[in-house]
Amino acid sequence: MATETIVKDYLNYVDGEWVSTETNKAEKSYNPANTSEIVGTYQLSSEEDVDKAVYAAKRAGKGWKKLTGAKRGEYLYQAANILESRIDEIAETMTKEMGKTFPEAKGETARGVAILRYYAGEGLRSVGDVIPSTDPDALMYTTRVPLGVVGIITPWNFPAAIPMWKTAPALIYGNTVVLKPAQETAVTTTKVMECFHEAGFPKGVLNVVNGRGSVVGHRIINHPDVKGLTFTGSNETGKLVAEGAVARGAKFQLEMGGKNPVIIANDANLDLAVEGTISGGLRSTGQKCTATSRVIVQSEVYDEFKEKLLEEVEKLKVGDGSKEGTWMGPSVSESQLYNVLSYIQKGKEEGAKLLFGGKRPDGLENGYFVEPTVFEDVDSRMIIGQEEIFGPVLALIKADSLEEAFKLANDVKFGLSASIYTENISNILDFVDEIEAGLVRVNAETAGVELQAPFGGMKESSSHSREQGQAAKEFFTSTKTVFIKR
Repeated sequence: MATETIVKDYLNYVDGEWVSTETNKAEKSYNPANTSEIVGTYQLSSEEDVDKAVYAAKRAGKGWKKLTGAKRGEYLYQAANILESRIDEIAETMTKEMGKTFPEAKGETARGVAILRYYAGEGLRSVGDVIPSTDPDALMYTTRVPLGVVGIITPWNFPAAIPMWKTAPALIYGNTVVLKPAQETAVTTTKVMECFHEAGFPKGVLNVVNGRGSVVGHRIINHPDVKGLTFTGSNETGKLVAEGAVARGAKFQLEMGGKNPVIIANDANLDLAVEGTISGGLRSTGQKCTATSRVIVQSEVYDEFKEKLLEEVEKLKVGDGSKEGTWMGPSVSESQLYNVLSYIQKGKEEGAKLLFGGKRPDGLENGYFVEPTVFEDVDSRMIIGQEEIFGPVLALIKADSLEEAFKLANDVKFGLSASIYTENISNILDFVDEIEAGLVRVNAETAGVELQAPFGGMKESSSHSREQGQAAKEFFTSTKTVFIKR
């Protein structure tokens, strides 16, 4: 891959044009692996900029929803082709701006291509049903109609995939969009959105407004013409989205935090379990909402599993994600780094035993790096056993039985994903029945879900709607029942 970064001012995209903000201010985006390197700049927008974008989206909505689903799908398919042609370029930008390793960034961008193609096909699917009427002279059926203008607020940890899996279904079902990317990865997401412009989407159908959540996000949440809000991010911000939506009767969808457990049963394939635990918990530097955080191990195999786990963790290479052979990159920002380090310190203070890592690695002081970290003797009631860290920190917890393991797994306010490693079908079925999580995986890591499957959490991880697959239709449309009398 290339190493030179082209510094560019990434403008907002409003009504089919790349425009500067009302504030005429921009912010630099730095490489978290090398904080002296500028990746690019992005706009710091005002509420007036949001208003312009929403107005453009509302105006474009009438024509866009009148297009056939097949025609809207053609636009998405063209955007997918352009995104595919720019995979290496966008993946390189993602690595430099977010810190994800280049292979992971390339895989994420390829997923964005697949998402666009999947939803392009959704344009030809049924949008309703014929329902028998008790009146012999009547026809009754349902159809689905778009919400209107949809506000999309996305996080920094998946700057290509998450904007795609929200934007693509919103558009295919006839909505228009105002997107606010996370500041930390605004350059990457805006570059992805360039593909829609190149695909020739009608003006105003898709708009991108960069800036601070307290300004841009707040205005999108509270704008009276934004009829749907879909958000992925922290629980604190998610509550603000919900409050703003409820206050004015807008539809909302939230995907938030996780404290995801993996259970290692006493009959597990330990080598497979170690591989899945490391991949699920430490890849992307633990910066995934579905990342493994708690490792609940039956006591009979605890010592053997721990030994195998530490042996593999010691082999991991931390460094610049653009360098070949690097397994784990930096935290996305200085604030995120120090948040992770503060949780590690809390773990020590609460009496958990640090087995590996726990500090910034030597020789990488110019980036926001932290070592992969493993604790044991973790009580479920400890802060590191309850709160989402969003970093490469694994907490080992011993359980004397599977029943105790299930209880520990459910002993948090979150319910996003969970995994078990076992060869026993009875264990598997009990796990599926007992676990309080929206995504349940067996003999596989907690992180990851296929794009055609519904995704979402339980408890405080979600607003209980589902993203991706055909389930997305439930959020991005409203059902209209039609009764026609002869």
